[in-house]
Amino acid sequence: MKFSDMLKKKKKEDIDNTDLHDEVSGENTNDSEEATESEKTVAAGPSAEDKLKEEIAQANDKYLRLYAEFDNFRRRTQKERTELLQTAGKEVIVAMLPVLDDFERAIKAMENSTDVNAVKEGVALVQHKFKSILAQKGLKEMESKGAAFDADIHEAITNIPAPSDDLKGKVVDELEKGYYLNDKVVRFAKVVVGA
Repeated sequence: MKFSDMLKKKKKEDIDNTDLHDEVSGENTNDSEEATESEKTVAAGPSAEDKLKEEIAQANDKYLRLYAEFDNFRRRTQKERTELLQTAGKEVIVAMLPVLDDFERAIKAMENSTDVNAVKEGVALVQHKFKSILAQKGLKEMESKGAAFDADIHEAITNIPAPSDDLKGKVVDELEKGYYLNDKVVRFAKVVVGA
């Protein structure tokens, strides 16, 4: 049984008892009539339970709207991130297309050319153009040869006896260049360290 039902039942019993008391005493007092009317207005107004139910419903509605808004935000940002990852390399690839064109021209020129020096010079120009485009995009070569070995940027392939005492613990030879992209290592330099 609900609290409000119990309260209504108690009020009804009180009213019946008051009416029975008035009949027995033979009096019909104004006080009991006023009390009955005030009890009816209290019963007719919204109870505390109804107010709490309404507040809970409002809070639940607010929560659901906030959750739906957050879910939409999460989906939208995930979609934007996916699109960004798919097109992240587009700018670099578009910038390297002229280099690809130059390589194709160099291959055609090598087929008919008998002058090796001209071919070497053409390939050197294409390499220079390629390096300059990558440098514009933030790629920078690591200078490793002769530097002290640093495990954070170097990958030691092997140790060899140092040709001189000043090369102990330093990079003697570089097998593969290392590169930075915007001051972050993107490829470690493979080096030979003097022992």
